[in-house]
Amino acid sequence: MSTLTATRLQAADASVTVLSNTAFVTDWTRRYFGPWWNAFEVPASSACAGPLVTADLNEKAYTDLTALVRSRPHHEATYAKARLLLTRDSTGTITGISPDEGLAYRSEQLGGHVTLAGRTAEQLALATARIAREMIRAALLRDGWTLLHASAVVQAGRAVLTFGSKGAGKTTTALLLAGRGAQLLANDRVFVKAIGDDLRVLPWPSAAAIGLGLLDALGLYDVVRDRIQAGEQLHPTQHQDVTDALLAGRREPLWEPDGKREKKVQVFPDQFATWFGMQLATGGRAAALLFPRIDPTSVPTVVDGDRTLGEDDFMSGATEDRYPDHFGLAHGINGGGSDVARATVADRLAALPHHQITLSYDIQANADFLTKLAGDL
Repeated sequence: MSTLTATRLQAADASVTVLSNTAFVTDWTRRYFGPWWNAFEVPASSACAGPLVTADLNEKAYTDLTALVRSRPHHEATYAKARLLLTRDSTGTITGISPDEGLAYRSEQLGGHVTLAGRTAEQLALATARIAREMIRAALLRDGWTLLHASAVVQAGRAVLTFGSKGAGKTTTALLLAGRGAQLLANDRVFVKAIGDDLRVLPWPSAAAIGLGLLDALGLYDVVRDRIQAGEQLHPTQHQDVTDALLAGRREPLWEPDGKREKKVQVFPDQFATWFGMQLATGGRAAALLFPRIDPTSVPTVVDGDRTLGEDDFMSGATEDRYPDHFGLAHGINGGGSDVARATVADRLAALPHHQITLSYDIQANADFLTKLAGDL
């Protein structure tokens, strides 16, 4: 008989408990969320209080839920890049199966309790982390937080947020500042809420995607390669081609067949600290906005311009192409926050110092420039 274990996640006033018949899942949850959110072990007997994810390694439960879905009218969707078959009954319970991943989902109580049954521990742990994070997100959005598409670092409690489209330099800016002593709070997105006179910020825990070329330029390539050669692992969503390139010592970018998306190294949140020696921030208050672009012919500098926040700088349900709300967790709330919350945050951010900046291919010069600029903010 398996022993149940439980981990509770907390971010601001939102909390979710993960309960499992395998410690692999709850250990994974603490590792994944602990560096940025509060994640701690609790007695399994306390798991019934509040939002709950039950995640069990259970072949029979997976088989039974698969038979249930296939016996009813269902439709096909995509979730986490995998095929998902979904059905909903008259009580509002949503049941789904992902045959390729060996996972079954059951969302009840308007998304307040999600049950997962898996055939392998790693796939179950990955899916559990996604669902738990989405439940926390839904609770934060209902509480007035909004979600920005930005990287962020914190110094003395003050957060510098960096905005831009793919390739603009959000990750470069954050990692260079983190390498110079700032605390890394977000690689790609961040929660923000107006509380009193402050704009409070919270992390969005996720695996960070770093291209091989950028990893090399930052001086982190050999650190990662040495760790991989020693048998340690990066996040399992990383493409095998990237792992093979690291083992072979290849440093040039790898691209998807369409040539539009780069295959990148996928770093666990805790590896920023254990591998790269960076400090992580669990919160802060927004203090300044940066809008970088990379120009290989230029030198790092502040440039004239009137770049302000736009719709693309806010996350939304429409931008959640990998994790759409198939399980009814958001209760109709936009995936980036309510209109009122978004408008309030936009107005507050507009009043903060803005800087459009140009970064070059000279990493040392970029780091010196950004460190001075952040110190002056």
